[in-house]
Amino acid sequence: MATKLTSCGELDAYRKTLCAKHDPNRTCITVCGGTGCRACRGLDVAESFRKAIRDQALEGKVDLRVTGCLGFCEKGPVVTIRPKGLIYVKTTPQDAKEVVEKTVLRGEDVERLFLKDPQTGKRQRTREEIPFYKNQMPLIFGANFELDPQNIDDYIRLGGYSALAKALAAMKPEEVIEAVSRSGLRGRGGAGFPAGVKWASCRKAEGNGKYIVCNADEGDPGAYANRSLMEGNPHSVVEGMIIGSFAIGAHEGFIYVRTEYPLAVELMYKAIADARALGLLGRNILGSGHSLDLEINRGGGAFVCGESTALMASIEGRPGEPRAKHVHMVERGLWDRPTVLNNVETWSNVPLIINRGPEWFTTIGTGNVKDSPWGGSKGTKIFSLVGKVNNTGLVEVPMGTTLRKIIYDIGGGIKDGKKFKGVQTGGPSGGILGERHLDLPIDYDQLVEVGSMMGSGGMIVMDEDNCMVDFARFFLAFLEDESCGKCTPCREGVTQMRQLLEQIGAGKATLAHLDLLKDLAEVVQEASLCQLGATAPNPVLTTLNYFRQEYEAHIRDGKCPAGVCKALVSYHIDPEKCTGCTLCARNCPGGAVQGEKKQPHRIILEKCSKCGICYDACKFDAVVRN
Repeated sequence: MATKLTSCGELDAYRKTLCAKHDPNRTCITVCGGTGCRACRGLDVAESFRKAIRDQALEGKVDLRVTGCLGFCEKGPVVTIRPKGLIYVKTTPQDAKEVVEKTVLRGEDVERLFLKDPQTGKRQRTREEIPFYKNQMPLIFGANFELDPQNIDDYIRLGGYSALAKALAAMKPEEVIEAVSRSGLRGRGGAGFPAGVKWASCRKAEGNGKYIVCNADEGDPGAYANRSLMEGNPHSVVEGMIIGSFAIGAHEGFIYVRTEYPLAVELMYKAIADARALGLLGRNILGSGHSLDLEINRGGGAFVCGESTALMASIEGRPGEPRAKHVHMVERGLWDRPTVLNNVETWSNVPLIINRGPEWFTTIGTGNVKDSPWGGSKGTKIFSLVGKVNNTGLVEVPMGTTLRKIIYDIGGGIKDGKKFKGVQTGGPSGGILGERHLDLPIDYDQLVEVGSMMGSGGMIVMDEDNCMVDFARFFLAFLEDESCGKCTPCREGVTQMRQLLEQIGAGKATLAHLDLLKDLAEVVQEASLCQLGATAPNPVLTTLNYFRQEYEAHIRDGKCPAGVCKALVSYHIDPEKCTGCTLCARNCPGGAVQGEKKQPHRIILEKCSKCGICYDACKFDAVVRN
């Protein structure tokens, strides 16, 4: 790393020096070092490659990088070999020696480590061949494949901080705001408020001192896009925030990140320290006269602190409770001073817009920004694709991509050949959409129209074995625990909705309860103080709307079609199909299955816990679920 840079010209010269030293044709092995791959021994894989390189006397001839998350979490640890672009999946420490000896030294592929197409059996070698990757548009996430998140020089060599230099040297603050406004960039963490409108309002706001804040709380179950951006490309967040601070006239900033993200916290601390050491943070950045310093504030993991005013209360050292929305944070935010808050993904988009121009950004996505700053959804969105889908991981696609393309073309369809049933978008407060919505183009406005939302990008896929009543109950229970309790509609209403769902799941409800549930949900939606309460009814309202027949089956027929609600499920063994293999008896945890070997078995209902293990274990469809 260079000594402190004092001008934009010095930054450009330093970048040229780094590029001159870099040989793009030199073999580089990258190992995914994101949290998911680390859990699968990714760091052990990297260490094995380091040893293999040393054993073959290739030090100084072959580079090794530990990157951030590479997205394909289902197949991690992921290893890439450049410049060939080869991708090896589910790599183990034992594979490293073979890869170095064959691929690096002899130019041979290790076929068994390539992804195998489940239909054709053909091996897929590169990102261009792997459907999970080739159907994406990784504008933000793509750099994760090429840089070491702990090395600021990697980021600078790839063009990092050039947008900052452009903004500081060639643009006025108002021109930066105008560019962001024309791009149509909308906040990636919630309702999609236009970033340019927010920035312009804050710049005009009166007050001594302004703040800039990054919301990296990301408390949605199943969502981890923001975490992975911080782990893979922390400087993109820092650069976006510096540009934003220049635009609104802020000199202090905070990154609010949950303490459950230790790796992200560590890497953000390092990114800030390295940027400060290079003169990209602190006083008189690159000789421009603009100053900014950033601090990291570690949240305690309260879901409600993802709400903007609750987040700011937490930074101030107060309980994380929201305040009334008639007070706008761009006028009276942190410590009652004008404040701009955007999330990780929003800030990471800013350098792209400044470098490539707002007109380029508007060519991606839906709608027309010229009509209104709310007109359409521009750019790409990163989704955390999880649940009953073959290829789980992080997916970056243009706004307007359909659910079908994400779930089937990228996600590889539903696991075990089962039938798609639904998908929840937007986290625990998001709506649950059904098969009729598979061809819905995903953007902010169209999701809201069908009762869901974008949120931070969580996408949970469900199959025929998921019960929608139970699914809604699960997320209502989560939101009940996470409610701050400040307002009555949320504190009491969410609890009552959860209780009604439990009654339905237990077969103790009537059809009148469905009307009561709907009325209660609408009251909570309209009367809650903050968006946690206002959006909490989404799982209830969408399942009532799109899966009402499932609710009615619980009430009218006393059955759970998915076999999930234990009070409505019973098991018995068909003696004509039972071969007496004893598999069900051996797997039953409660000793409820009895019978002699090679003779039909039976289930003792008094002992049965309705766990369903016998149903899953039987290979002859002899266990029947009612």
